[in-house]
Amino acid sequence: MKSLLRLLPYLTKYKATLLWGLATIIVTNIFTVASPWIIGDAIDELKRGLETGSLRHDDLLWYAGLIVVFASIAGVMLFLTRQTIIVVSRKIEYDLRNDFLSHMQKLPYSFFQNTPTGDLMALATNDISAVRNVLGPGIMYPSDTLMTLSMSLVLMFVKDWQLTLLALIPMPLVSIAVYRLGKLIHEKFNERQEQYALLTTKAQENLSGARVVKAYVREEYEIEQFRKVSWEYFKKNLVLAKAQSIMWPLMFILVGLSLLITIYVGGLKVIDGEMTIGTLTAFFTYLSLLIWPMIAFGWVTNMWQQGAASMLRLAKIFDAVPDIRDTEKTDGTIQSIDGGIEFRGVTFAHKDTQNPTLKKINLQIPKGSILAIVGYTGSGKSTLVNLIPRLYEVTEGELLIDGIDIKKIPLNVLRNSIGYVPQETFLFSESIAENIRYGDDDANRELIHEAAEISQISKDVSDFPQRFDTILGERGITLSGGQKQRTSIARAILRKPKILILDDSLSSVDTHTESEILDRLRNVMKERTSIIISHRISTVQHADKIIVLDKGEIVEQGTHDELVALGGIYAGLYEKQQLEKELEEL
Repeated sequence: MKSLLRLLPYLTKYKATLLWGLATIIVTNIFTVASPWIIGDAIDELKRGLETGSLRHDDLLWYAGLIVVFASIAGVMLFLTRQTIIVVSRKIEYDLRNDFLSHMQKLPYSFFQNTPTGDLMALATNDISAVRNVLGPGIMYPSDTLMTLSMSLVLMFVKDWQLTLLALIPMPLVSIAVYRLGKLIHEKFNERQEQYALLTTKAQENLSGARVVKAYVREEYEIEQFRKVSWEYFKKNLVLAKAQSIMWPLMFILVGLSLLITIYVGGLKVIDGEMTIGTLTAFFTYLSLLIWPMIAFGWVTNMWQQGAASMLRLAKIFDAVPDIRDTEKTDGTIQSIDGGIEFRGVTFAHKDTQNPTLKKINLQIPKGSILAIVGYTGSGKSTLVNLIPRLYEVTEGELLIDGIDIKKIPLNVLRNSIGYVPQETFLFSESIAENIRYGDDDANRELIHEAAEISQISKDVSDFPQRFDTILGERGITLSGGQKQRTSIARAILRKPKILILDDSLSSVDTHTESEILDRLRNVMKERTSIIISHRISTVQHADKIIVLDKGEIVEQGTHDELVALGGIYAGLYEKQQLEKELEEL
């Protein structure tokens, strides 16, 4: 339950509305608990009138009218209660979900590499909804229950304190049952939520990988795997349902014992003349009013245990401190960068690994120059450029931009100054124009068309029925690999960044289109520092400087001609590709 204390700041934000909601609960209960008293008096008045023959219709109408008025006021107040407390819970749910996503956006790239997407989806939907129930019904019903219970008990003691004490005998059993079942429900709900995360992960992977599943004819296999995960979720749901199902019948039984005691003892008191029928009726009505609080007590306990389990799961995300963030070392006066980059003895190793991916990298990239990086797969090319926008953090050494330690530059300034086309292209389920404009919301159609022309995607777009307004499928599935890459290049250059990084972003483009894109990009690159990663020598041969990475180290560097003359790895790649080109021409 301690995990729910984290919600206090959210509740404080809507303190005034919540206090108004609690006030309506008090008023509701005042008029609700007054009704049994009036009913008891009405019955006694009816009995006296029948015995004496003095019964008047006006008296009955008075009591009936009073009950109707009290019930109406209680109903209006109950409506206002829901319009305050329940509405506040929805607002907090909205705030909590936004804060959850905002915090996740601050977490490092490595976090998402190690956390299943389905697990995060389950937290953002199912778990936040469970927490919302604590803040809505979980506040409203306990408050209403306590008010009803306390007010009813006070009036019951006034009517007959001895009978009240007897009627309360089963109550300690309620506390014991709620405590024991509550712990069981908390445990089983947590197990169910963990299984739900596995279920959503499996569903997400199948939907995202639909083409691979179909290509390998694995539909039946995936259906069977999903059925197994779903069956486990079904079983855990049943276990939870069984634990929850004990609570309500138990509440009914215990309340039934109170009613049984009241009828028997109260009946004897009426027979002995120690209590009127009206008083017994009022007493019985008060006990009836306590039926819902008793049941609600068990129901709310379930809700709080579920909410506590969900908040505990959410807390693991909220407590994850971003490794890469602005700190006290950050210089807030830096508002822009020029683009000169220097690596000084930079070493990088992923967490929980002993062998570094990059080793003692010393490299200078002057402002406005073009650097090309080549090397075998797994040599550390992408890791090297990921250090520049601080998607990864340098383990040892220094990474400087304009002679300033990169950690001193505000993250927002740094990343806004970089146009990055990653190796794995990602497009959103929006229009082509919106995907290109993603890095600059203020960009007009003219700028979008200009960027599309440079990246050579405009010719393809002109063939689409709705051109730039064409809506792409999930992850841009309606486009080919080359079209995705060119759209991503347009997105990057639209920002007019100080640093442009192209991580193997022309691999899916044919050599002719590549040549046209590079011709147009050269004019763009003149104004900014550019880094190109590619396996194709034709892509990098005109760069100002080329480095060759092998096993995380720079083993060769120079211009195209210098590296060919060196006769090393680069020369070998060049000769191999030249031979392939000649064979294709034949």
